Amino acid sequence: MDSIKILVVDDEAPIRDVLQKGLSQMGGFLVDTAKNGQEAIEKVERETFDMVLTDLMMPEMDGMELLRIMKGTRPELPVIMMTAYGSIDNAVEAMKIGANDYITKPVDFKDLFMRISKVQQESLLIRENRLLRMEVRKKFEFSNLIGKSKKMQEVFSLIEKVAPSNSTVLIYGGSGTGKELVAKAIHYNSPRADHPFLPFNCGAIPETLVESELFGHTKGAFTGAIQAKKGLFEEANGGTLFLDEISTIPPSVQVKLLRVLQEKEVMKVGSTERTKIDVRLIAATNEDLEGLMKKGKFREDLFYRLHVFPIFLPDLKDRKEDIPLLAYHFLERYSKEAKKEIKGFSKEAMNLLLEYDWPGNVRELENAIERAVIMADKDYLTPNDFPKDLVQGVPALIKKGVKERKSLEEIKDEYIQQILKETNGNKRAAAEILKVNPRTLYRFEKKIQSKNQL
Repeated sequence: MDSIKILVVDDEAPIRDVLQKGLSQMGGFLVDTAKNGQEAIEKVERETFDMVLTDLMMPEMDGMELLRIMKGTRPELPVIMMTAYGSIDNAVEAMKIGANDYITKPVDFKDLFMRISKVQQESLLIRENRLLRMEVRKKFEFSNLIGKSKKMQEVFSLIEKVAPSNSTVLIYGGSGTGKELVAKAIHYNSPRADHPFLPFNCGAIPETLVESELFGHTKGAFTGAIQAKKGLFEEANGGTLFLDEISTIPPSVQVKLLRVLQEKEVMKVGSTERTKIDVRLIAATNEDLEGLMKKGKFREDLFYRLHVFPIFLPDLKDRKEDIPLLAYHFLERYSKEAKKEIKGFSKEAMNLLLEYDWPGNVRELENAIERAVIMADKDYLTPNDFPKDLVQGVPALIKKGVKERKSLEEIKDEYIQQILKETNGNKRAAAEILKVNPRTLYRFEKKIQSKNQL
């Protein structure tokens, strides 16, 4: 708090002097003063202040007019109003205009310090929210992909390199990591951008229909084929076909897919005619395709045809520095949809998002924030707005530490006590779990006993 610079504005010199001395000596703040609104405006234009503490009732330019001017020129600068008991209604009106708080005269310094701390914390939160929103809009967004982590920057670099080519791309990544977004980024940054991008989930329809969907069929080719149909390869001609869950393609279709990649032509089910095509193929899988190939569950020749340019997408838990950027990206989208003006996340909510493991990856994060926006009834999302299973998925000790502001030492002591309790006081067993020398636990118990005796 000692680095906070405050401008005190009051037309009465004795009050300015008392506030300057009290805030400087008792609170450790850097304090400057102004005797009226005009002098305050000039100082704010020349210098940088973290907060303004101004009287409401002043001659010439009162605190209300000063507040309006401040919020017009420096909307991010926190302002606390000082008011006499008889003019609290005016102070409430000032809060509506944009004042961050108000305090009555004569000033109680203990109350004032508490309010300064509260307003400063709110101001920092607003600033953090604004910076994170700006970060998303600047250099960390690539074709709807968000990330400043080293792993995602490497993915962006690979996309930029492969997009202009016609090479087949194989995207590896867990469920919800954004494989289709990567495929779209490649397509829309390629010369094929003006032609179709067609996604197809190979595991989403019965095996018997996969061949027909990909290559098309003639009328009467099988029961139910009442008319001829183009396959996705023909529909995507000139553009890109994205095959998700490529590992689920039946062996019989794998052979035909290999031929398409080699010959650049397709043959409909029930036909002997071949049709030339110009399609870029991007495939994706959440499985170890090379491992499946070695076990004989995926054709070796097809694997090497697909594995021309592999891209590996990291799980969200392995790039946690991207969570705030993603969170604000989704918050902005779903706040607009819900017609709500949610400013950001409380510190507790953001800590919750950072501590959770996200087994469903980015998709799960998006769904959680969409739900939180619907539930929210405040300016900032809080842990109460998120699903219970998410909150329960964060270790209890971490949650306590966040909410109760416990020190690392306190959390460590709680954890040791918990392990000792679970091992019924068996120090050797507990030491093995904690990876410490048993003597450490004897010393720990003595420390706890001495604390309890105090």
